[in-house]
Amino acid sequence: MTVQGILDDLIAEQQALDDVVASLSEEQWAEPTPSPGWTIADQIAHLTYFDATAALAIRDTAAFIEHRAHLVELMADPQAVEAETMGPLRALTGEGLLSEWRANRRALESAGRSLAEDARVEWYGPSMGAKSFLTARLMEAWAHGQDVVDTMGAARPASDRLRHIAQLGVITRGWSYINRGLDVPAGNVSVTLTAPSGETWEWNQGDAEASVSGTAEDFCLVVTQRRHLDDTRLVTDGELARDWLLQAQAFAGGATDGPAAGTWKDN
Repeated sequence: MTVQGILDDLIAEQQALDDVVASLSEEQWAEPTPSPGWTIADQIAHLTYFDATAALAIRDTAAFIEHRAHLVELMADPQAVEAETMGPLRALTGEGLLSEWRANRRALESAGRSLAEDARVEWYGPSMGAKSFLTARLMEAWAHGQDVVDTMGAARPASDRLRHIAQLGVITRGWSYINRGLDVPAGNVSVTLTAPSGETWEWNQGDAEASVSGTAEDFCLVVTQRRHLDDTRLVTDGELARDWLLQAQAFAGGATDGPAAGTWKDN
């Protein structure tokens, strides 16, 4: 897929979440989500802030690098990072926050339309290819949106945009171990997923010692740490596959763990 095609899917994913939160009351914006200490408003505030810095990273590399240096200085203190990234946004009403998020999404779309296929974008870790950069924003919108959907008990139909997230999940297998200070186990794991459309998506076929199969939605929930493996219908064959999905982390940042087994067993 082209850079512009991924950007179109990012915009669609953001709008799908917008459709969920657009009619929330002030009381609902304040509902706690599965992310400890974060309300629905905080989930959207997080997206709002980093959609703005993503637009900055594309539009003005020097200004982004200056901003990044400041934020990195704070990263030893998670509370300081929250104050920096969400403090001003937490002062807004739900309507005000939604307006700010929409404005930052428009800025990101405008900046993204300028990206060439071979462009690289500075970010908080290593620079990223344009496709990976936009895919990461899509993954963030979907994953934080899942926290909102889970809180509200709302419906958000799965779409084939999940392929982007599944691809990230597959290619970050090694990173998931390295990020924990662990050696990457030798051997490959094949992945066979059923897309929401019914299409079959496959990775690492033919030379794998273990396998994962199931729905794309379940796989994406696991690699974004929104569900424990045992609370999904994913099937793993071989310890290599199960061990990976217990470590899986498709997003950047320090190593974290998702919900414990049983948290979502009845969902």
